[in-house]
Amino acid sequence: MSTVPKRLLIKNGTLIDGSGREPVPNTFIVIEGSRITQVGGADGSARPEDTVIDAAGKFILPGLIDAHCHISLHQGALPGVRYTSSAGFCTLWAAYAIGRVLRAGVTSIVVPGGKWFTDVTVREAVAAGLIEGPRMIVASRALSNYGGIFDPDPYPAYEGTPADAAGVLCNTRDEFIRETRKQCKRGVDLIKIADSYWGDIQTCADEEIAAVADEAHRHNVKVAIHSRGSTSTRAAAKAGVDLIYHGDLATEADLDIVAKAGMPIAPVLTSPWLGSTLGVGARIGDRLGAQLRTSYRMIRNARDRGIPVLAGSDTGNASAFAHGKWHGKEAELFVSEIGMTPMEAILANTSGNAWLMGLDGEVGVVAPGKLADIVIWNSNPLADITVLQRPSEISAVVKDGRIVDSTAHGFRELAEEPPRARMLAAG
Repeated sequence: MSTVPKRLLIKNGTLIDGSGREPVPNTFIVIEGSRITQVGGADGSARPEDTVIDAAGKFILPGLIDAHCHISLHQGALPGVRYTSSAGFCTLWAAYAIGRVLRAGVTSIVVPGGKWFTDVTVREAVAAGLIEGPRMIVASRALSNYGGIFDPDPYPAYEGTPADAAGVLCNTRDEFIRETRKQCKRGVDLIKIADSYWGDIQTCADEEIAAVADEAHRHNVKVAIHSRGSTSTRAAAKAGVDLIYHGDLATEADLDIVAKAGMPIAPVLTSPWLGSTLGVGARIGDRLGAQLRTSYRMIRNARDRGIPVLAGSDTGNASAFAHGKWHGKEAELFVSEIGMTPMEAILANTSGNAWLMGLDGEVGVVAPGKLADIVIWNSNPLADITVLQRPSEISAVVKDGRIVDSTAHGFRELAEEPPRARMLAAG
């Protein structure tokens, strides 16, 4: 587990503090308890009882924040394990997965949907110090309806929702409200609405989206929507949903409404990039590639309107989306395809995502008074943004002022099954 020094000092290195200012030589960063108490200054002399990290030649950044990281959604098929879809195994898997996420330099995650209330339980276990992992903002099962991404069966022979489903069917306004109340009672931070797979139709009615937003907000819970389509994105903006995931087919007129409403978009480009690159069959791969190109254009248009763009990886959506592996890919795509500078991409993966954690100005920055979530990288991500995809480049992870023991959690690769097209589209 982590160690808690009386005082932790990080000396030397180059500081990229998450504010957007240019990198500066680091003299001293002083951490006491869970907070940063000093950045720079002359009086940084170490005391005998201090723990000191020498970051000479290295790069000090805030911990990464992944705005789209599933934990309990997919469990690997392990030799000798018969019931991988049980609630018990799901919880064990989630506890394992979050360790890999943390040791990839990701100190905070948003979990936009999973099975049972596993992610709520794991979030509470992390907060209580029972297990080690990133800060977590979590949703439970996504609210979907017939034809939506979590409709458990595309044919009318099946009725109801399987116990291990990642979504729950809501086919009337009252059912959407009832499920929202249930999940709020169980302690979620986020309600996720799930519209159609590809966005070519709108499955959730405008009034259903608005009802969920109204009900969740009365409970001080945020609402996100999986919306690839034009009309569903427009409806979400008008309803006051807090965050739009994807938004691929949003027109310029739709984006004008989103911009006026002041909500961000998390495009989750990594998901279709993985699907089209790794290959899931020619037909689906081609469609994912076309979807990705559409997303690139949409996000460029969104940025032209000043819409905040958040970074999320879709880690954990399927077996190909391995925890601890792809969290920094979105930053690379933001630079290579959207036209962000490396600094802008870093901000999208740190301070830009802090609002969604409910910790705007508290995490995602390295400054006095802030929570001490810090990652020290061996190489400069401003020179090569792909550094953020390589845990091997990490020298140290500090979360809540604690030094994470990189040897405490193995990186043994588990048996993986081929990704499924429906999972890749689900996001």
